[in-house]
Amino acid sequence: MAARKRRRRSGETSPLRLVAIASVLVGLVLVSLRLLPGSPFESTAAAEWGRAEAPAARSGALTDRSNRPSPSPSPSPEPEPLPFEAKKLDLDIDGWYGWSVLDRRSGEIIGSDNMDETNTTASLIKSWIVADYLRRTADAGQTPSDAKLDDLTRIIRDSDNERTEALYTQIGRSASIKRLLSTCDLTDSNVSSDLGWSRTELSPRDTARLGNCIADGRAAGPKWTKWLLNEMRLVRGAGDFGIRKAFPAAEAKKIAIKNGWVDRTREQEIHVNCLAIGDTWTMGVMLRYPINKGYDYGMANCEKITESLLTPTP
Repeated sequence: MAARKRRRRSGETSPLRLVAIASVLVGLVLVSLRLLPGSPFESTAAAEWGRAEAPAARSGALTDRSNRPSPSPSPSPEPEPLPFEAKKLDLDIDGWYGWSVLDRRSGEIIGSDNMDETNTTASLIKSWIVADYLRRTADAGQTPSDAKLDDLTRIIRDSDNERTEALYTQIGRSASIKRLLSTCDLTDSNVSSDLGWSRTELSPRDTARLGNCIADGRAAGPKWTKWLLNEMRLVRGAGDFGIRKAFPAAEAKKIAIKNGWVDRTREQEIHVNCLAIGDTWTMGVMLRYPINKGYDYGMANCEKITESLLTPTP
C-alpha cells in the first residue's frame, strides 16, 4: 500500500511547478504578440527593415512641404558692356565722316547722326567678295584649290587689286553686291552697277552690319567663316590701320579688319573706310576729304574717331 502511494506522488506535478510552466508559456505568447504585425501589443520602437523611420515620426509633428519657401533663382550675370560710348563727336577733321557700332549679342546699333549716308568702299568690299566666293563654292560641294586659297589670302591680307578683279568677275560682278544687300540685310547701300567693286557704296551702319554678317557665318558660310576671320586678323602692310590701332596690342591682335582707301580724282576726294570685328561688336568708320590731304590723314583719323568713342579705362 505504501509503495503504491509513493508511485502516485511521483507521477503528480507540484503546484509550484505548474505556476512556473504557466509563466513561461504566457511570456512566450506575449513575445509572439509583440512581433506579430497588426497586433495591439506590436512594438512601436522597432523600425521595419529596409525602411527608415519617417522624419515626422521622429519629430512628433507633420511637415507641410508646400509651405516651404522656394529657393530664389540665381540672377543672370550682366553682360559685359561694349567698349564704346554713344556720343556726338566734334573733332577737328576736314570733310565728311561717320561711324557706327553694332552689338553682336543684341543687334543694337549706335552711331553718328549720318550713319546711314554712304561712301564708296574701295578695298573694304573685298571682305564680302571673298566671303561670297567661299560660301557659293561650298554650297556647290566644291573646295578651293591651294592656289585659289593663296589668291584669297593675298586679297585679304595684302589687298591685291588684280586678284580681286579676277574674283569679282568670276562671281558675277554686280550680282555679288546684290547678294550682299539681301544676305546681310543692308538698308542704306547701293550696287555700283558696272563701275566696279571699288565704287560699291556702303554706309557706316551697313559696314557694321557687313561685319556682323561675316562674324555670324551668313557671308562665308559655316565651313569658311573661321578661316576668313583669321585672314582678316592677319591683315598687314599698308592696310593695317584704323580701328584696331586704338586698342591695346594684346586686344588688337584678336580684332579682324578690312580697310579701304582710294583717291577719287573725279571728285577730288580721298575716301578712307574701316571695318573691324571684335568678339561682341562690329564697327564701321568712313571718311572723305580733300584729295590734297593724302591717305595718312584719313587713316590716322579713323583711329582718332575710334579712340574718341572708347570707354575710358578706370
